[in-house]
Amino acid sequence: MIKNENVEGEPAYDETYRRGPVVMRGPMIPKDNTYANLLAPEDSTDWLHADPWRVLRIQAEFVDGFGALAELGPAVTIFGSARTSKTDPLYKAARTVGRKIAQRGVAVITGGGPGIMEAANRGAASANGKSVGLGIELPHEHGLNKYVNLGMDFRYFFVRKTMFVKYSSGAIVFPGGFGTLDEMFEVLTLVQTHKVKRMPLVLVGSEYWQGLFDWLNGPVMDAGMISPLDPDLVHITDDLNEAVDIALSGLM
Repeated sequence: MIKNENVEGEPAYDETYRRGPVVMRGPMIPKDNTYANLLAPEDSTDWLHADPWRVLRIQAEFVDGFGALAELGPAVTIFGSARTSKTDPLYKAARTVGRKIAQRGVAVITGGGPGIMEAANRGAASANGKSVGLGIELPHEHGLNKYVNLGMDFRYFFVRKTMFVKYSSGAIVFPGGFGTLDEMFEVLTLVQTHKVKRMPLVLVGSEYWQGLFDWLNGPVMDAGMISPLDPDLVHITDDLNEAVDIALSGLM
């Protein structure tokens, strides 16, 4: 609304509208307001599936994850297959490793699922330790295993993997499939590119892992596709005590 004109004949406005730090006058004043927009009913729910809303969900997962784990203390992550049965010797081995880590006053972090993850959480819980499960929404998995005493489910793999790396000082990898390989190579990539601090990586089961690393140190390195792996970074062993000691060396 124009109140009067100044000497040069330019309009002067008698009404000012503020929206946050923005000032609007005259024809720029909107016909609606932000509070009314907030309370207005929505005829469509398409916004729930739009990228800006996804960004907020991702942000919320990071905030929740950081809040849940910030005061966890020293921790080691254990990776491995969800398909390992309770009768498999590897299940018993992962349970032993989880217990040994917890007995040293260090938290055990897993993906929270069955198999190797359950075994490690079970071992940590049996020692009255911190047994952490960071789950992921998958069609064929049904929540966190019953041995987790601090847990969280994630929508997004990359948020979950951030939590594994941010709050662990070492990792122990038992035999597993694509998910386990993805997590292992994620750690190797971040350390090799100096994106994160040095983090010892222990692979349990020489018969299972040696062929892969023979290939990496042979054809892959010979082709110039990777730099030499730090021999102090990656260890393959069948000795559970050695695996625990090496994983905990990152805390020294």
